[in-house]
Amino acid sequence: MTSTTTASIDQSILDTIAATDPQVADIIAAERDRQEHTIELIASENHASPAVTVAAGTCMTNKYAEGYPGRRYYGGCAHHDQVEQLARDRAKQLFGCNFANVQPHSGAQANTAAFMAMMEPGDTFLSLVLKDGGHLSHGMHLNFSGIFYNPVHYALHYDPAHPQHEQIDYDSVRAAAHEHKPKMILCGYSAYPRVIDFAKFREIADEVGATLMADVAHIAGLIAAGEHPSPFPHAHIVTTTTHKSLRGPRGGLIMTNDEELNKLINRNVFPGVQGGPLMHIITAKAIAFGEALKPEFKTYQKQVIKNAQKLAADLTNLGFRITSGGTDNHLMLVSLVEKNPELTGKDAEKWLENAGLITNKNGIPDDPRSPMITSGIRLGTPATTTRGFKEPEMTQIANWINQVIESNGDETTITTVRNQVTNLCKQYPLAH
Repeated sequence: MTSTTTASIDQSILDTIAATDPQVADIIAAERDRQEHTIELIASENHASPAVTVAAGTCMTNKYAEGYPGRRYYGGCAHHDQVEQLARDRAKQLFGCNFANVQPHSGAQANTAAFMAMMEPGDTFLSLVLKDGGHLSHGMHLNFSGIFYNPVHYALHYDPAHPQHEQIDYDSVRAAAHEHKPKMILCGYSAYPRVIDFAKFREIADEVGATLMADVAHIAGLIAAGEHPSPFPHAHIVTTTTHKSLRGPRGGLIMTNDEELNKLINRNVFPGVQGGPLMHIITAKAIAFGEALKPEFKTYQKQVIKNAQKLAADLTNLGFRITSGGTDNHLMLVSLVEKNPELTGKDAEKWLENAGLITNKNGIPDDPRSPMITSGIRLGTPATTTRGFKEPEMTQIANWINQVIESNGDETTITTVRNQVTNLCKQYPLAH
């Protein structure tokens, strides 16, 4: 589909909305303009294809389809059975597993169903603490995972002299597993830039009789393309989002190779934590999985990693510290302390957004500041790579980040960078 065609489709959608609700249409148009003229560097965000975006807004939204293909509680589900089965089959092919549930509305809901399938309330599980790169659904005290279950944690290496400083300490994983005898061990993170050794995690899980869950929401696209080791056959259960590096619609996915566990998963998704599935989103998932099965998706993921490593190297050369010493995947945590001990991630995020560079404040390992303030920012390259950026653009982005940070939020500097960002974005227009 040509850019002209996709642009006309996008405008047609806006025109349709405007005819009914011009206020909402104006908001959507403003957001389209924001995405078009800023650079998306948030590691958990991406630009879905026009086909995925349009599919999420089709008539497939009009149907209740409680249950699963061939076993629905409503009539008229024949076409929804077809598209859900297609999404399942493509997910299984993409990740090399035997069973897939494509109904979770989000990654967090996928994790909720997985926890319910693998544990009873009050059971102990082992995970990486949130402040070190885990996720709130991995045991944060205000989340379901911390309210209904008993989280205990393993650690990173915290020794600047250690070659794996700020990386997973597998000896700590083993020690914590033997001490606490968890029902489940969880790996997979929201802010971890290094390769995960799923085989090592499974070895430890087997030693203490625990099941292994891998939450690969961030790295799913890399795994699908063969650019990161697969959690299969090591993990008993795998959850992921379908957006982020996978570049699909916002949603969740649960996979396993175990038939009995699959039955438990299905029951805990529906009717356990959800009612009717979002069939328009499942339709978009089917399209996204099909896109990910194409050879060009592998090329894309290779470039995602190249771009991340180039951005990390350039920022390092400019005096920033990349936690763990670099990145193996699509993201990096940038410590601001070495540049300016007084600078917070909160301020850096605001300055950079004003300059057209969209990032998020993020705690660095063992960060003394609160999650709403932080000492770092998190950067990722899935969206920039989708846009068509390569290594030269990463160098330019690193220089812009440095200019804004070193200016301490100077408005003239921010305006200059913002104009340059806009000009670069015009050279690489998004498909709508």
